[in-house]
Amino acid sequence: MPDNPQAGSAQEFRLPGHDLLSIAGRDATAFAQAQFMNEVAALPVGHWQWNGWLTPKGRVIALFALLKRDAETLWLLLPDTDATDLAAKLQRYVFRSKLVLAARDDLHANGRFAAPAQASGATFAVDGDALELDFGGDGGPRTMRISPSAANADAASAARWRRFDLQHGLPRLRDDQIEAWTPQQLSLERLRAFSVKKGCYPGQEIVARSQFRGTLKRRTYLVHASQALAVGQEVFSPEDLEQSTGTVVQAAAAPAGGWDALVSMQIASSERSDLFAHPALAEGQSAD
Repeated sequence: MPDNPQAGSAQEFRLPGHDLLSIAGRDATAFAQAQFMNEVAALPVGHWQWNGWLTPKGRVIALFALLKRDAETLWLLLPDTDATDLAAKLQRYVFRSKLVLAARDDLHANGRFAAPAQASGATFAVDGDALELDFGGDGGPRTMRISPSAANADAASAARWRRFDLQHGLPRLRDDQIEAWTPQQLSLERLRAFSVKKGCYPGQEIVARSQFRGTLKRRTYLVHASQALAVGQEVFSPEDLEQSTGTVVQAAAAPAGGWDALVSMQIASSERSDLFAHPALAEGQSAD
């Protein structure tokens, strides 16, 4: 069940694990269009989208919100990805492009469980020296603010934010999940996070082949379990304890009891209600 949108405080709180990377310069948009998996060139100034960077084999390295600040400036809001590290990796592909990659350590991500004052949908709003984004969904309203000021830490609110991400279908990828999944295996089409129609980008051939040739066997589903689930844990059907039917991508304790998880599983098993994590075969990693 989604968290009660009326529960908790509407006060801002710090969002740990969120970094910001700026790509600025004459060739910023062209560079992002060539490297990232979603359509950047057609994104209007003042709008944002979910996007990501893939390996040549079509595996997700980083998933992020991409904001077009102006015609020559993009911001990447990175959940669980270090901005300095990603900038160093992207720098290898800059070559002669006129742009600067910079981790914005001067800016902070803050959250609030209330509707935005000005932002709406994919349109963000400038509020003084801060940016406001609409991060709401079926679970209720949420506001993300990128600001020079960091709000106070609130562990309970931050955990609730992560549960909201999970219920919304946004996977928060830990280090051991990087380069493990294709966009379709994570069902990122629900976030409109990738394009199969734009020109070439790393991994585009794999993404297009999976989309159009019927080779996709896995998608990610939101499941609820009475037992604890762990990131990276395999799930099984009672009839076959040797062959797993899916892998936990993200998991969190549910407010009403039990555990919620995003599980990348075989499409043929997606309607089963009796899947479980076999304790003797689990990897035993700690859940988020």
